[in-house]
Amino acid sequence: MPSPRFLVIGAGARGHAYAQAMKDTNAVVAAVAEPIPYKRRTFGKTYVWPGSDAASEGQEFTHWDEFVAYETARRERAARGDDVPPGVDGVFVCVLDEAHRDVVVALAPLNLHVMCEKPLATSLEDCIDIYRAIRPQPGREKKIFSIGHVLRYSPHNVLLRKLLVEDRVVGDICSVEHTEPVGWWHFTHSYVRGNWRNEDVSSPSLLAKSCHDIDLLLWLLSSPAKAGEGVPHLPSTVTSSGTLQLYKKSRKPRAAGTATNCLKCPLGDEGCKYSAKKIYIGPDEQGVETGNTGWPLSVVLPEIEDMPTIEERKSAVLKVLEQDYDQSTPAEEVAAKKWFGRCVFESDNNVVDDQFVTMTWDDEPVSSPATPPLSTSSSPSPPGASPSRYAKTATLHMVANTKKICQRYTSVYGTDGELHADSKTITVIDFTTGETKTHTPPTVREAGHGGGDQGLTRQFVGAVDAVINGGARASDAQAEFIGCTIDDVLRSHAMVFAAEKARTERKVLDWGEWWSSEIEGQLA
Repeated sequence: MPSPRFLVIGAGARGHAYAQAMKDTNAVVAAVAEPIPYKRRTFGKTYVWPGSDAASEGQEFTHWDEFVAYETARRERAARGDDVPPGVDGVFVCVLDEAHRDVVVALAPLNLHVMCEKPLATSLEDCIDIYRAIRPQPGREKKIFSIGHVLRYSPHNVLLRKLLVEDRVVGDICSVEHTEPVGWWHFTHSYVRGNWRNEDVSSPSLLAKSCHDIDLLLWLLSSPAKAGEGVPHLPSTVTSSGTLQLYKKSRKPRAAGTATNCLKCPLGDEGCKYSAKKIYIGPDEQGVETGNTGWPLSVVLPEIEDMPTIEERKSAVLKVLEQDYDQSTPAEEVAAKKWFGRCVFESDNNVVDDQFVTMTWDDEPVSSPATPPLSTSSSPSPPGASPSRYAKTATLHMVANTKKICQRYTSVYGTDGELHADSKTITVIDFTTGETKTHTPPTVREAGHGGGDQGLTRQFVGAVDAVINGGARASDAQAEFIGCTIDDVLRSHAMVFAAEKARTERKVLDWGEWWSSEIEGQLA
């Protein structure tokens, strides 16, 4: 049987992560689209044409729109009976967040299977555009669609959901406290100096960093036991609070004076833990001096792997860190690139570094099967009726200034017990028996997101393979392998935008009313 063939659009860290994960499947990385020549060639030689001197027709593209034009013409040539290279079955979309909408909408007429890196898009309007472009339509064969919500696919969280939703180890869930500790230097790398530092050109940090934490909570608390079956128990309200607390000029140490770049700061490398030289060069595990050439250094200097010695790498990284801007630098130039040597208290960042989101659910009877899948909620229980799904509350805390780096921890409190998870173990306390049981899910060494990158890739490839080789209907493969629908994807992203509106306007939003006013009419 033919192996599923995939194009990777975007040869950055996420593109490499999924391509690497495909090595453990029967998939073929058939092509790459990437505008930066070095990144495109490195990716191609590693995954697409290893052992060859150059790419063959249909294996490399300088831009995603070049692929769309090529594939359209290739199909026309094939229809005429011309001898053409094979096409691809699916696409991994790994470009910057703000480009997701244009890429996915442009791919829609080709009717390929698509996995889009999270977030779906950087605005609610763009998310709706994608939903409308790829949702099932009369006369068009349904295809697999997946989103980069890797938390759903780590062994830890797969077991967590089984324990809570299928085994009901704590009974009915009453409340959940979930924390994402981003990590003090990780936050400065990505959200103060890096791509996601300014929501005017990227997105709010809740969307960029924690949209899959919101999705995880909805997966645990709202989704039916099996994807696509039953009606979700949707939240009733959402509210949020949070600000940019730490990484701003008012927090700058007085001794740093007017310095805007770490290499010129009088505090020196040892006087400030945020020193770019200390983080990227120094002896910590992520620094050049340890021999590291992966993340985060591969983001600072993509060609670092081609440099044979540590001294050459240090010299090249220092040149990047020296880059700075002043008042005469055009604003568009400042916004267009990353400034990894910039003082974290003098950057152009404006995204929140500490945020709480609170969602509440009301008692609710099970809805009839006729209820539309994107319905906002069921009607409240009539007086005296016994609800079949009960009220609960969930909080998400996204916090930047932590020692832990993305090692999420969660506490769940139920009618029959409580559960505590820390990304490595899951401990369940049974109120009735008094027993405490600790589960240790399998770990994946050197695996992104606790094995979530591999899990998501495996499931997406498996779904596509089931369709093209196993004769499965796309809707069945979507439910079995992906475990969520495009409706679920839109809903979890909409919750992020609702939370941001609640935060900026300092209010509690009624989820049903907000959905009806902001989304429902656009989906008709």
